[in-house]
Amino acid sequence: MRDYQNSDKRCPKGSFSYAVKSGDTLYKLAKRYNTTVEEILEVNPNLDPYNVQIGQKICIPEDTSEDCPKGTFSYTIKSGDTLYNIAKKYNTTVEEILKVNPGINPYNLQVGQKICIPDEEPAVDCDGMYYVVRPGDTLYSIAKKYGVSVEELLEANPNVDPYNLQVGQLICIPEKEKPMPCPEGHIYKIRKGDSLSIILMRFNISIMDLREGNPNIDLDNLKEGQEICILPHQDRGCACPHGTSPYRIKPSDNPGNKAVVEVLAKKFNTSVSDIMKVNPNLAPGDFKVDKVVCIPGV
Repeated sequence: MRDYQNSDKRCPKGSFSYAVKSGDTLYKLAKRYNTTVEEILEVNPNLDPYNVQIGQKICIPEDTSEDCPKGTFSYTIKSGDTLYNIAKKYNTTVEEILKVNPGINPYNLQVGQKICIPDEEPAVDCDGMYYVVRPGDTLYSIAKKYGVSVEELLEANPNVDPYNLQVGQLICIPEKEKPMPCPEGHIYKIRKGDSLSIILMRFNISIMDLREGNPNIDLDNLKEGQEICILPHQDRGCACPHGTSPYRIKPSDNPGNKAVVEVLAKKFNTSVSDIMKVNPNLAPGDFKVDKVVCIPGV
């Protein structure tokens, strides 16, 4: 596990030189070489733990424990340790630990006993930014600082023990969801049972209004919980598209107990959604007596 390729840096006795690589943090190095962040800082008194640079040469305290196979590192059993807790801490499994320690009794671990831990920590996917834990940090204080919740931090860092943050440890700060832009209207969250026609009738808006406020949303595939922008209705002129015919609404189309657009859908054997789609400039409330509208398939 030692890296002597940069031995030109003079290091105190009992330590060796190491060139920092991409992704390295003091916490990761301490874990990899079975030491602590504090011990690394002790042999690097001028090192800024929050500004470690790629290619920078630092000193790492030597691990005086027994050698472990390649791809593993040595660990000293502490009071209260179990293989399960150790496996969880180092993002591995009890089975993998037993594979590289064939002679240990998992039910009789001894304080001070040296075992080998698989060093196969996967890269952390972070949809946001990385943060290096500092002295005094807690998940609560970090969450408050970056305007997220502790639950969101834990979700983004499933392998982090919230009660045992380590100085130098790298954690992911999830990106805050940006509020949907809707300066001239209001945000509406799709409810169970909502459909395009229901939304148009509920807010008396046209498909054109809805498209204008939601240019990147598939209006035919709205999902429960999805947020959309409801803009005020604007009556815009629009010619009837191919495959439709103009129709002047009659007094008989307005019985009073039903919306006119629903009456027309039944009269012409079509649907409210189809009528609204060929009249993208109209809101349901625009369907009034003497109004010329487009009817699909007529």
